Amino acid sequence: MKPRLNLFKVGAAPMKAMLDLSDYVQNCGLEKSLMELVKIRASQINGCAFCLHMHTRDARANGETEERIYLLDAWRESPLYSDRERAALAWTEALTSVAQSRAPDADYGRLAAHFTEEEQVKLTLAIATINAWNQINVGFRSIHPVRSSRAAA
Repeated sequence: MKPRLNLFKVGAAPMKAMLDLSDYVQNCGLEKSLMELVKIRASQINGCAFCLHMHTRDARANGETEERIYLLDAWRESPLYSDRERAALAWTEALTSVAQSRAPDADYGRLAAHFTEEEQVKLTLAIATINAWNQINVGFRSIHPVRSSRAAA
């Protein structure tokens, strides 16, 4: 696999704008652990290896357990996630697949039960941002860091 182009070289200004948006989202006041779960879940759905590598690493650095990271794809069947996390994950899935889901009222109702209106906006912006990063990185074939000892032959 080979990157299609160097995003930051050819698109310095728009990529800075994306980084600024990401910085706002990262520091918007929502729990860091929740934000990483949302980023990982959206990246799983979108198949973004670059973002999965980054956000699983960041989640671990912030104290997230391996077990919760491994089971995230099956969060509905696991008791490891709080009701607030479940609401955020359901909303993440609904918006990440919005063309199919149409953001169901049931998912919004769960969101509204656990997040203030301001938090709903912040979470929705966070979901939109990780989806944009997934599209950028998948589209341009961004390669996550690989230790040479682990690279495929």
